[in-house]
Amino acid sequence: MLLQSLPFMKKIVRNRLRRGPIQCIGGTSVPKITLLLTVFSAFSLVLSASAAKPENLNFQPQFVFKDHNGKTVSAPIVDEYQKKKLVYPAANVDPNMNPTLMRAATIAQERAHAHSKSRCWHYVKEALVASGAVDSRPKTALAKQAADELVRDYGFKKLSIKDPFKAPIGSILVYNARGAAGHVEIRTKNGFVSDFRSNTPSRRPLIGVYAKR
Repeated sequence: MLLQSLPFMKKIVRNRLRRGPIQCIGGTSVPKITLLLTVFSAFSLVLSASAAKPENLNFQPQFVFKDHNGKTVSAPIVDEYQKKKLVYPAANVDPNMNPTLMRAATIAQERAHAHSKSRCWHYVKEALVASGAVDSRPKTALAKQAADELVRDYGFKKLSIKDPFKAPIGSILVYNARGAAGHVEIRTKNGFVSDFRSNTPSRRPLIGVYAKR
């Protein structure tokens, strides 16, 4: 009888070993292997969620196009603006220059608009007269004619300056233009002014920088 029961007992022991130790959670018995699998699955979900955050993805969108040879190429898409503010050089004061020209720069700055009115020479004339830099109102009509008239009739001299940013405060910058009136502006401490204010000089060809002693 005992020998007949031996295979049955072996089967019971083998089943118990396969089931493993029992862990108790909240009063409920749970196989330890089931507990371990549950913990591992939860940890995997946490790692997956963390890896899915946009800030952890090292991915930059690409713009795909074909070049002139028909080859497919790509380039990164820039979606952020330049955060660093551009700083332009401030103008220097020339102690040998007539102080009425610096006063003209101040007057022109106060009267100027945010955008061009296409009346640059008119506004510069008014500032020169108001400051006492000239004793009568210039008569030329076109801005590019200002250089010759200022030298001929008002005692201005052409300075040996080619870079508008290096022009001293109060100096007059005259620009050429083919088939057009040209442009004239006064150098201020932080920019250029005529009938409008600008941080940068005109892009037209520079005729010259003019001032008087």
